Amino acid sequence: MGNALTQKILITLGFIFAYRVLAYIPVPGVDLGVIKEFFDDNANNALGLANMFSGDAIRRLSIISLGIMPYITASIVMELLAATFPTLGQMKKERDGMQKYMQIIRYFTIFITVIQAIGVSMGLQSLTGQAGQSAIMIDPTMFTVVATFSMLTGTMLLMWIGEQITQKGIGNGISLIIFAGIVSGIPSAISNTVQSVNSGEMNFLSIIMILAIMFVTIFTIIYVELGERRVPISYSRKIMMQNQNKRVMNYIPIKVNLSGVIPPIFASAVLMFPLTMLQSSKSPFLLQIADLLSPGGLIFNIVTFLLIMFFAFFYASIAFNAKDISDNLKKQGGFIPGVRPGEHTKEFLNEVASRLTTTGSFYLAIISTLPFAFINMMNASFYFGGVAVLIIVQVALDTMRKIEAQRTMNQYDTLGNVGL
Repeated sequence: MGNALTQKILITLGFIFAYRVLAYIPVPGVDLGVIKEFFDDNANNALGLANMFSGDAIRRLSIISLGIMPYITASIVMELLAATFPTLGQMKKERDGMQKYMQIIRYFTIFITVIQAIGVSMGLQSLTGQAGQSAIMIDPTMFTVVATFSMLTGTMLLMWIGEQITQKGIGNGISLIIFAGIVSGIPSAISNTVQSVNSGEMNFLSIIMILAIMFVTIFTIIYVELGERRVPISYSRKIMMQNQNKRVMNYIPIKVNLSGVIPPIFASAVLMFPLTMLQSSKSPFLLQIADLLSPGGLIFNIVTFLLIMFFAFFYASIAFNAKDISDNLKKQGGFIPGVRPGEHTKEFLNEVASRLTTTGSFYLAIISTLPFAFINMMNASFYFGGVAVLIIVQVALDTMRKIEAQRTMNQYDTLGNVGL
């Protein structure tokens, strides 16, 4: 393993460690015992699901309680605006424009974080423990200011950590943060499951069923994620002669799941904020809506299914640019056998990508909802099915690909340096 790759892995691990340390720093002025009681009573609803994505930071009311979701929400809005307004879309393609684009996302993240932090801090002021003690131990107005500033600082630090992992680490900083948060809660989930078996709340047959569902889910994810359609490419004799000493790829690999792990993350981000706010409300009507949208329920799964389908098609249309591929092929003297270069190639690639995205979106939606529904019926933890398993396996596979790609690049660099 090369020094550069080792350094990137160590940088990534260092930033993930910093993220986990932040999860243990509480917002000043709260009674953590009352917060713990509240989340123990709401472990199986939207608040419990949000806590899973935060890496148990919400249950500790950490300064990163809001997690990376405000940043993801801001990114979703900006992507939708870029797809709607050509000027904003063009900004993303330019180097200087991309910097401005990312700066807008950061400002929008600050706005969303402040709104959410104020809402959370005001909601906590009416929260009391079983003995009637308040969750807030200081002046309510002062707490709102302190909590908002603390959560804003935590979210900004988390956003910075994600960007540093992407730029200086092994990449996919935001996905790795969510991955680390979910993985950190698995030991606790296993421990709680063992306790449920020992107390008789769950039988051994349920454990076998949970393991079977997890095994089938993981196998399906790996099988589909490694699947791709290889569109054959031919090159003119002149181009082949010019590149006879170089490796020329003779196919275009198009993955079955073009959008990766983004759709389930986006869908979760869209659902978590309104569900958390509804669950924290005292209104009977709003609480009834929250119960209808309870994670694992029919309506929740239907909404999740539709959102994942939408984001899968939306993000695939951004990630796969048939026009750029067609133009590059034409410049390099390459063509798809039986397809004319230019516009016809673009249409052919779009058609192939569209068919694969249809399959990939159904796969993502089903794998995110069906196992989760079965797991929920057995009163098992969120960690053992659905989006949690999907994110863990997908991010792990993508990280392995990036490490392997970096190792291959280092080998080519070494051979080039020694003159081979």
